[in-house]
Amino acid sequence: MSRPADALSRLLQVRQVYAEPAALASPRGQQVLARFPGAEVVEVPSHWKIPELHGNEGNVERWVRVKSETLVLGVKKSLTARLNGRSANWIAPSTANGCAMACSYCYVPRQKGYANPITVFTNIEQITGYLRRHVARQGPKTEPDQCDPHAWVYDLGENSDCSVDALVSDNVADLVATFAELPTAKASFATKYVNRQLLDLDPRGRTRIRFSVMPEDDAKVLDIRTSRVAERIAAVDDFVEAGYEVHLNLSPVVLREGWEADWAQLLRRLDDELSPAAKAQAAAEVILLTHNRDLHQVNLGWHPKAEELLWRPDLQQPKRSQNGSWNVRYRNDVKRAGVTRVQELVAAHAPWLRIRYAF
Repeated sequence: MSRPADALSRLLQVRQVYAEPAALASPRGQQVLARFPGAEVVEVPSHWKIPELHGNEGNVERWVRVKSETLVLGVKKSLTARLNGRSANWIAPSTANGCAMACSYCYVPRQKGYANPITVFTNIEQITGYLRRHVARQGPKTEPDQCDPHAWVYDLGENSDCSVDALVSDNVADLVATFAELPTAKASFATKYVNRQLLDLDPRGRTRIRFSVMPEDDAKVLDIRTSRVAERIAAVDDFVEAGYEVHLNLSPVVLREGWEADWAQLLRRLDDELSPAAKAQAAAEVILLTHNRDLHQVNLGWHPKAEELLWRPDLQQPKRSQNGSWNVRYRNDVKRAGVTRVQELVAAHAPWLRIRYAF
């Protein structure tokens, strides 16, 4: 098992920390700075208004470097839980935004201009307090749904990867501890990074980790700076044993020549390698690729090879997302056929894998 410092240094060699004054003065802000003692600290009035980062087109050529050398500390101003209903019942207030990894299809950079480093929100006590009160207001879940049959599910990582966030601060550990004490709710987050430090926590079955998997040939091009897919699969049994609920995100499904055979091979691998205990509690989300014209232009500046897979005007159509932005996704007929084919492949090669939803 790698030491915490080793895992941190592989992803982050932070040279500069932009910080709101209140975030800098907070205990959590000081904890983050202590992990990067050599970093230059630059005070900023707002974590959203940093000219050197946001809107600076020159950062495209430094896409990965910015992610590895820059952090931002801020205070989360708006604490709201948004209704979801797909993967989770609610989207929890973010405790971070941005990522040290560089998946070429990630939607978070669409909101942050030309740079997407991790922003840590340091007012964690306010966020966990809000979540406790929100869960209490819901009362017990009386009817099962696709999110969970018994618990209200809160997605923690809409705008970040919590496994990586846990390397930077104790925010994720605090969230896991919070939900461990909430018998009517579960935390949930998707991840492409295996952080074995999380095995030392005590989730008590109240945190769902969703390991995202895809064929290795796709991941080599699209999942930049992540844990290898083989490592994610190998971690499933360990996280189940540690008390996490572990689901799988079959995501994103990228339609290209040979995709069906490669997904069949991946599903057979899951069937061969996962333990009976992991299979018994597993479920999956199937998510076909959604892309974005602005992100397409950014990717052309730093990783054009990815766009050979992601940008397929012959198969795609415009789509307005839930947040109002215009994206592109596979045409309705193409997507419908793709979803059906993935469901057939799962039934044939991993029949134990219940699909919670597919879109």
